Formats: sequence, structure tokens, C-alpha cells
Amino acid sequence: MTVLDSRALNRATLARQHLLTRGDTSVPEAVAHLCGLQAQEPHEPFIGLWSRLADFTPAHLDEALTGRTVVRTHLMRRTVHLVTSDDALAWRARHDTMLRQRVLGTYRRELAGIDLEEVAAAGRAVMADQRPRTMTELVQAVEDRWPGPPRRALGELLVAALIPMAQLPPRGLWHQTAGVRNLPLATWLARDVDPLPDGDGDPVGQRLLRRYLAAYGPAASADLRAWCGLAGLPAAVRAARDELVVFRDERGRELLDLPDAPRPHPDTPAPVRFLPAFDNAILGYHDRSRIIDAAHLGLSVAGHRTVLVDGRVTATWTVRSRQLHISPLRPLTAPEQEAVHAEAETLRTFLDEDIEQVRLTTET
Repeated sequence: MTVLDSRALNRATLARQHLLTRGDTSVPEAVAHLCGLQAQEPHEPFIGLWSRLADFTPAHLDEALTGRTVVRTHLMRRTVHLVTSDDALAWRARHDTMLRQRVLGTYRRELAGIDLEEVAAAGRAVMADQRPRTMTELVQAVEDRWPGPPRRALGELLVAALIPMAQLPPRGLWHQTAGVRNLPLATWLARDVDPLPDGDGDPVGQRLLRRYLAAYGPAASADLRAWCGLAGLPAAVRAARDELVVFRDERGRELLDLPDAPRPHPDTPAPVRFLPAFDNAILGYHDRSRIIDAAHLGLSVAGHRTVLVDGRVTATWTVRSRQLHISPLRPLTAPEQEAVHAEAETLRTFLDEDIEQVRLTTET
């Protein structure tokens, strides 16, 4: 069986993520291919798409959000994701159990003994007037019936688990600051969430698997679980297995992939890329060694924006005091510094935040 080393896996990931060569697809097509972008920080997806798409402008994503082809919603790992409207409706029912379990796991004591179906029915009744509400407003409308749980616990149960919700614009629009206003997905998109199909084989899970591999493969089953947060996908993997190819990584893990998906030569040059906080190119795996060193794993979950040099996380970046600060995690060669600085200058222009200077720290 073919063994793929970390560099081969890195180049495959970069190619699938449009980080080896910027793509020329539309925003909805890119969001669909990437299986969504993590978006709890509202403006970070703009940076993620800028790094991946040629000629991307913020207006393209604004138009997709206001035009309802892309939507902000709780989905993978119970985090807010930017996904296409079609995917939100097709995938939500498959995530329902996980979303409930994660909220109940966080607030197990506070929500003990509560009847979830009663709470869901009450929340849907409140939202039936099709008026967008904040989480606080929704909780205030039902809390007389459930005075025990803290507002935060009851609110997250309603908007992140029990009722499939969209977070409406202007939340998530470029250079706009807005609180979260919720509306049921079915109301916002004028279409009900797709029900789970009857029968064996988990067809929705199989589609998730194939879509994941197209954007993240080759990958192990554990990577798939880490990306979506779903534990119950073994049936989907078994059902799709005959259509997949199998590799091993250097640790002996079995890696699954689509037969015709790109797997560039490990020596393929990789350009400098600036990634936003919580980018799924890093977080979309259980084993992240293909893109980030073990010593820096904490950066990927702490909200640090990162810089890829030769395909790997090699620096962090931030904007403060009208400067774009880049802090390398290892010494950079002179050509690497030049490439990082050049990409940073294009990012400075894109961000349009009156950034006066790019500052690259040379000490590590």
C-alpha cells in the first residue's frame, strides 16, 4: 500500500483548499467545495476566501449572504459556519443529534430533566411570526415556562441545537459590526430542512464523506470525525469504501481518498498564504501534522491568524496600531522574508483598514 509522507499530504491539502493556486470559481462554488468556512469571527471568512480565490472582493461574499445563497449557521462541531444554503438544508438533520449532545454536554447540570421537544416546540411557536430575534429575545419569550436554567444555557439550546437557525445580515458583512439576529433556516431560505432518508447506509453521511475528501483528503476516519463532529459515520465509510482508494501515512494510519482527486508531487512549490483565525485547512483534521508542527498546535485553537510558508504554519499575524505585524515561528530565509512581505502587502491593500506598514519581526 502506498505511503504518503507529511509533505505529500500537505501538497494534497493545499491543492484541495485552493491554497496552492488561487481558484477562479464563484463564492458559492468555493464555499460549497470547501464544505463551509468556520465563521464565529464574522470577518475571518473574507480573509479565507481572499487567500483562495483570484479576484475576490468582499462584495462577492456580501452579495452571497444578502442574496441567501450562503448562510451563517451552527453546524460542524457546533461552531458557526458559513455554508451554502443548499448544504445547510441538506446537512442539518444529520447534525441534529450531535448539536444537542454538545449543548447538553456543556450545560448538563443546568439543563438536567428538561424536555427538549417541549422547549423546541415553544421556540418554534415564538419564531412563527417570522420576526428575527436575538438569543436574549427568544429566551425572554419562553423563560416563564423554564425559569430554572440560566439564560445562556436555554438560549444556546434553542438557537444552536433545537431550532435550525440562520444568523442574518448585517451580521457577517464586510466592515460591519452587528449583533446576532436569528431566524429559522426554513423561513430565511423559504424551504424546509431536508429530512433524513430512511434505510441503511447513511446516504447523507456518504455524501459528507465524499465532499470532505474532495476538500481535505487523503484523510483518516478520525480526521472526518474531527472536522464535522459526527461520531456515527462508520456505516457511511463502509458503504463508500469500494469507491475510494486507500493509502497509509507514515504512522501507519489508513487514509481514504477519492480516486481522481489531485495529489500533487511533494516537491510542488507552495506560495505564501495568509490564513484567518480558525481556518479549516488546519482545524479540519484530527492529525494536523500535515500543516502545523506539534509545538504550535495551540495556535490553531486559540484564534491566532497564521501564515503558511512552504505550505506549513510558519508565522502568526495580526493588525494593530495601523500596522500588519508578522511574527515568525522559526527563522526565515531572505527569499522567504521577501515572499512573506510581498504577500502581506497585497493583504494590506485588501483589508482596507488604513494599515500604514507591514512589520516582519526577524527575531524568534
